[in-house]
Parts: sequence; C-alpha cells; structure tokens
Amino acid sequence: MAGKRAFLLQLLENSNLLEHEIFTELLWAVFHLTEEFTMREDFTQMTMADGAHLAGDIKRAYVILIAEWLAYMKHLKNDYPYLFSLAVRTNPFDPNASVAVK
Repeated sequence: MAGKRAFLLQLLENSNLLEHEIFTELLWAVFHLTEEFTMREDFTQMTMADGAHLAGDIKRAYVILIAEWLAYMKHLKNDYPYLFSLAVRTNPFDPNASVAVK
C-alpha cells in the first residue's frame, strides 16, 4: 500500500472525485490504513489493543469499499452490461473468479 501513496494522494487532489462523499471517505480510510501500516516496523510485537485498532481500521475501509463496489456493479449492470459481465467474472471478492465465460 505504501507504494501506492502517490496515487492515493492524486485521487484525494481530484476535485471531481471529492464530490462523491462516500468515495472520499473510502480514500481517507485507505490512506489512514496505509499510514498505520507504514508507521509499524514489527507486526509480531503488537498489543491486543493495537491489533484491535488496526482491525477496526481495516473493517472501516472494507465496509466502504464493498458498498462502493456494489454501487459500481449496479451502475455497470444498468448502463454497461458487457462491462458488468466481465466485472462479475473477475470479481475481486471471489477467490475462484475467472475471466473465462462459463
């Protein structure tokens, strides 16, 4: 995630994206999580409280990410069914996803 820091900052600077409040919250959640991970040198020595804190940060980002992904999928299904078909087949939440049409 640290390698994508510049990209995340560019997204935060994009005024068009900032008009979408939920997407902006997602960016801030991911940016915060990236900072949390970057500041830690040894994850094996975390306290239970610190682990719980990181778990909460991860959950916050994933909940928003999933909601945004579902909204995007609805948009594709309604407006771009051919793109929807590919997105369903390559679903990032499905470990058995395959680009091949079955």
